[in-house]
Amino acid sequence: MEINETLLRQIIGDVLNQMQPLGNQVSFAPAKQAPSSPAAAGNQTCDFLQVVGDAKPGTHKDEVVIAVGPAFGLSQTTNIIGLPHKQILRELIAGIEEEGVRARVIRCFKSSDVAFVAVEGNRLSGSGISIGIQSKGTTVIHQRGLPPLSNLELFPQAPLLTLETYRHIGKNAARYAKGESPDPVPTLNDQMARPKYQAKSAVLHIKETKYVVAGKQPQELSVTL
Repeated sequence: MEINETLLRQIIGDVLNQMQPLGNQVSFAPAKQAPSSPAAAGNQTCDFLQVVGDAKPGTHKDEVVIAVGPAFGLSQTTNIIGLPHKQILRELIAGIEEEGVRARVIRCFKSSDVAFVAVEGNRLSGSGISIGIQSKGTTVIHQRGLPPLSNLELFPQAPLLTLETYRHIGKNAARYAKGESPDPVPTLNDQMARPKYQAKSAVLHIKETKYVVAGKQPQELSVTL
């Protein structure tokens, strides 16, 4: 089936309408008034993530940095299938700590691309290992020195990631930080996941990209779980 612009707009409109309160229909007509700048995301509050200050390079070799996207826990609070960000973060941290490694969480603003979020994370990680995660749930384990589009492990099918998978991702990241070579995290595979969630994935990525702030330094976050 050929997807033209009209059909694509209809699909995205349907997805957005499902995410809106009743009666608040989506329109592609030009806005009469520009919305306020999303750069204010850095000033929003989150019930489980509190800003400590600008993130600094880590000094501990036994740490893994979890680098989250600019909208994580703020304008978006669940992944693409509704798993709460708080629970996802809890599992990632638990997996890391179970391996005797410490976890550090930062928020990145310069990009909404999971690869570049992860690169910024490993640049600040004492071990050189980071977990990058977008608000929609796409996740990657990355190592300092690798190109942005290369990685240790990539988890592109966010709709198929469970809380158990996120915990295993944390454990593997910690094992890499210890210099081990763990078996890749087992994941599900569904060829229909991409077409089923493609429109919603695009919308969520666009929403997060609105909160990108060019040149803004990553923030160190304290976590209350």
